Amino acid sequence: MNQINPYLNFDGNCRDAMSFYARCFEADLDMMPFPQTPGENPKGADDRVMHAALRREQEAILMASDTAPGDFKQGNNVWLNVQCESLDEIERLFNALGEGGTVRMPLHDAFWGSRFGMLTDRYGTNWMFNCESSKA
Repeated sequence: MNQINPYLNFDGNCRDAMSFYARCFEADLDMMPFPQTPGENPKGADDRVMHAALRREQEAILMASDTAPGDFKQGNNVWLNVQCESLDEIERLFNALGEGGTVRMPLHDAFWGSRFGMLTDRYGTNWMFNCESSKA
């Protein structure tokens, strides 16, 4: 296995969330709404996204979709870890994704030798940010 892609589900706001993430990560966004897919779609899903993918340099970095109406269950069991390459990057991403969200642990110098912080964004997605001191 050479890659794992996190996949998020939303309750009708996938388009808004993924557009926000695309701006934060400066990534390209591909989206396919339910009406553009073959076959019968769930009732009430006409304005929902069946699949979305953020891409940088042709690699998928985050994928998501809306659930069928009534199928969404908010949970806190998914955290996405962002391995940052520099202090500038960790600060920029933490601030961008934290806009309108809740900081769970401010960026700080962690005991394992990295700059680290945690937040829940305005869509309820949990993020961890890590930048190794050797890259800072």
